[in-house]
Amino acid sequence: MPALASLAQVQTTTATDQVFQALYSAIITLELAPGSKVSEAEIARNLGVSRQPVRDAFYRLSELGFMLIRPQRATTITYISEQALLDARFIRTALEVECMRTAISKITDDDILRLEGLINQQEAAIKADDRLGFHALDDEFHEVICEIAGHPNAWNLIHEQKVHLDRVRYLSLAFGAKSALDDHRAIMQCIRDRDPDGAEQQLRIHLARILNILEQVSASHPELMESQQK
Repeated sequence: MPALASLAQVQTTTATDQVFQALYSAIITLELAPGSKVSEAEIARNLGVSRQPVRDAFYRLSELGFMLIRPQRATTITYISEQALLDARFIRTALEVECMRTAISKITDDDILRLEGLINQQEAAIKADDRLGFHALDDEFHEVICEIAGHPNAWNLIHEQKVHLDRVRYLSLAFGAKSALDDHRAIMQCIRDRDPDGAEQQLRIHLARILNILEQVSASHPELMESQQK
């Protein structure tokens, strides 16, 4: 289990944070697939930590809707919920549109260079077939826009919601990373032009792609979807 094999590369502050991030990565990459059973004892042993941070991480993941914890029964990874995904996209769009428009009113040349650097790194990740790296850089691009707007906490709220999108987003990177990069370039051009209306339009197109991706994933991987379970 590569994502769960070691915490050596996870740079977070507490054991619980480390366990949470390792499990989160394993879940969105489907290393821990929907329906999989997970054991506190096994995870603790694999990661070389005590059971308490694992228990705490399990609770955090259950609050996000990634794990189903039932007394006296196995803890399992939840299936992908179409309704949770649609709700998350709606909330993300509402918050990011406002952050984008505000960011454009405040953006500096240094901010633009920072965003362009992230797009260059995304292109490099695609060339290296580094899907997890691209996924992280995609998130960072959007997070930086929230920071430029002066609302970094908006990204925290988005992050809490977008976990429902992340498994589907990760699956889509096998065929859709180039489209995501092209969207970012279109958004970036509007940012350079200080064009908030154009940037909003491009952002809405970008975030709406998840609807088509959801349809494709539902058709190609019905075993992952909550709606397909009896």
